[in-house]
Amino acid sequence: MGMSSITISFLGFLTLFLGVGIYSAVRKTETTEDYLVASRDVHPWVAALSAVATNNSGFMFIGLIGETFTAGLSSMWIMIGWVVGDYMAWFLKIPDKVRAESEKRGTLTVPSFLSSGSGKGRAITIVGGIITLAFLGIYSAAQLSAGSKALNVLFGWNYNVGAILGAGVVVAYCSAGGIRASIWTDAAQSIVMLFAMSVLLLTAVNHLGGFEAMWSKLSAIDPQLTSITPTETALGFDLFVLGWLFAGLGVVGQPHIMVRTMAIDSVESVATARRVYVVWNLVFAAAAVGVGLASRAVLPDLIGDMSAFDPELSMPLLAKELLPGVLVGLCLAGLFAATMSTADSQILSCSAAITQDIFPKWGDRYSAVKLATVAVTALSLGIALYAIALEQSGEKSGVFALVALAWASLASGLGPLLIIRAFGHKVPEWLGVTMMVTGLGTVLFWRYGLQLTGAVYDVYPGMLMGFIIYGLWILLGKESELKT
Repeated sequence: MGMSSITISFLGFLTLFLGVGIYSAVRKTETTEDYLVASRDVHPWVAALSAVATNNSGFMFIGLIGETFTAGLSSMWIMIGWVVGDYMAWFLKIPDKVRAESEKRGTLTVPSFLSSGSGKGRAITIVGGIITLAFLGIYSAAQLSAGSKALNVLFGWNYNVGAILGAGVVVAYCSAGGIRASIWTDAAQSIVMLFAMSVLLLTAVNHLGGFEAMWSKLSAIDPQLTSITPTETALGFDLFVLGWLFAGLGVVGQPHIMVRTMAIDSVESVATARRVYVVWNLVFAAAAVGVGLASRAVLPDLIGDMSAFDPELSMPLLAKELLPGVLVGLCLAGLFAATMSTADSQILSCSAAITQDIFPKWGDRYSAVKLATVAVTALSLGIALYAIALEQSGEKSGVFALVALAWASLASGLGPLLIIRAFGHKVPEWLGVTMMVTGLGTVLFWRYGLQLTGAVYDVYPGMLMGFIIYGLWILLGKESELKT
């Protein structure tokens, strides 16, 4: 396989994404509203494809495939729970309500949406902004790290090179067109991502002689690989699945995804976006689990000694072993698309948190928002380079674990309050802050104190505690504190 064909293909798709982002700049207006919510005029198909790409990040290409390589078919419950929970959020029309209410209240960020109607204080906004900045910063760094892993496998490049390249591309089109550039490039990337995953899955299954042969090969390696029952269910299978269902519902606490809802051109268009999003997301999740299973069946025969193998490198290595150079470049572009589509959205949400939520005096200064984008990207790159250095010294954290932590923290810290606010209920400042801090604290205690994340994903107890705090307030009759 010629490395030149891989390089040409990869750079070709990378140039395409960059071009789409830069072209989107011709549609922009130099206002804060356009930079952060694209003037609320995005077509629902484009918004839906963008949301899929942003949701299915390096977590899908690197983390989930690596988890499936290790755990086998039982990892499907992660995505079944995730997709069903995600659909519940759409079924309850939470995105519809966020779209309508955010325009009505003139809010441009999730933290400001949470605080509207909660009094004159800014505690909810500030705490929400800090949570957004902290965990989306970690999240975006994980994306840059995921991309660097793939480039190391395919080109032998130092991990730092991939992280720096990804950060440079993100800055180029985000600073050019803001969220509009992010959404447009995400839509293009979503198509490439699904195509790349599908090509790799079909090629791997064909290499094995069909699905039946793949199944037999997996059973021969380890019967657990073809079992639908996960091994880590210390608190029961039902709670294990429920934890991942709440993970899907936790999409409502992800600022980088919910902001796409705010950008759709009308409330009526959200229904169209919902249909596109749900179908595309389901197909992509199934393909990712399939690639993880196929890589476990194929790679041991191709690379021999697996003792030092990093499962999170399964997808790029499988592509390198089975596909011609042009298609390897396509798959690498798909992986990079996944990491960039999430990193750009997270970085823009962090920029908004700084300029709209934490330091609102900068909110109307367009140049300040762009400068914040560059600064946050540099910060995320710094975190990514530090994480890479730690990993190379033997302290492995893994993309799957980092993304799972960030997702759970955002879902539990912001999600319950957003659902309550989306349905038009008001909360006092102290209650909103208590819900956020309690939800986040529960995640951290569940994960690091009780160490039960493997048994039940911590989004479940984290979000549940947020709702319990609100429920107690209602039961005590304290809702009279706020007049509707």
